[in-house]
Amino acid sequence: MQPVQGHRTPAPGRARYPAALLDTTMDQLRTLLAVREAGTALGAARLLGRGQASVQKQLDTMNRTYGALCGEPLVVGQGRGEKVRFTPTGASLAELARSTLADWLAGIDGCRRRQDIRFAVGSTRYTLGYLLNAVDHVTDAFAQQGVRLKVAHVRTADLLRSLDTGGLDLVCGSVLTTPGPDPRLDGYEVLEWRRSGLSLVTNLPVGALSGPRLAVRELPRLPLAVPSSGLIADVLRGWFGGRYRQRLRTAAEIDTLHYGLQLLTSRVVRGALLVTRGIGEAIADRRMPEAETTPPLRVVEVVDDAGGPGLEVLVGAFTRRGERAGCAAAHPLNLLWEGLLREHARHRRAGVSAATGPPPGPRADG
Repeated sequence: MQPVQGHRTPAPGRARYPAALLDTTMDQLRTLLAVREAGTALGAARLLGRGQASVQKQLDTMNRTYGALCGEPLVVGQGRGEKVRFTPTGASLAELARSTLADWLAGIDGCRRRQDIRFAVGSTRYTLGYLLNAVDHVTDAFAQQGVRLKVAHVRTADLLRSLDTGGLDLVCGSVLTTPGPDPRLDGYEVLEWRRSGLSLVTNLPVGALSGPRLAVRELPRLPLAVPSSGLIADVLRGWFGGRYRQRLRTAAEIDTLHYGLQLLTSRVVRGALLVTRGIGEAIADRRMPEAETTPPLRVVEVVDDAGGPGLEVLVGAFTRRGERAGCAAAHPLNLLWEGLLREHARHRRAGVSAATGPPPGPRADG
């Protein structure tokens, strides 16, 4: 067929793709999906662990880009505090974003698996012992298959995100959830070790904090070492709202549990530190050397009287839902999952139940 006079056939990869489309990033697609799931820029920011302004800026950019390309914006604001309304274009492109990211993850995973048998797992600091014990059960099988095992340290705030990005195949650690089914975990298969509440570790005298229990509503009167992000920050946000820092007495800002414990044991800070119940038990049982001091730190149980659905810390192992079912029984993922089950059963037979957490070492994630 002869080309139409005066019409130039576009060069492959150039004129077929508008420049505005090529400026769209994978991160913007992820943000669009987070807004679709959460309903607001603030909710999406919490899901992604970033600032609301960053999410709103990406949303505004996509609205301008696809408003120009498609004739209508992706989302329309409904007023302060209200969920945004997705236009037909926004709803359609959100589903396209979901399938695009899923296809890329599947493609990357396929390429990786063709190159070699690499299996990547991760854990938070205080669940590493449990993971390594499970690895002992499968070491010989991995060696026979030529599996290259990669183990990575994962911060609690990044636990599930490390699965979502495809960087890790299985992770061990803690997530914040609510009693009963949690739709936020629908995309994951979970091997649950324990669910529990929070504890308070303190060097305050008994006269200032008597214990053995403390209601959430009493926390604002205590000097606290407050984390900048992560699970405990999410707990405080759930109890006191997004402006929780303004409602609390902040004695110190910390970024790790270890740093907070050092402040308390040194007595540089007189106050208290929120921790998971498992960490509190480990400190009370003198199983955390970094918490050793004279006189010893005291542990007080926190009673959730904040109202709402309630918050729980779920400690366990996580993988992407459906991935194990799509693998053979001898696949590294299924072998290690079985190793984790055996390890969990072994400790339960020894009298260590999910209520006291997975040993050895501290039995929950900070």
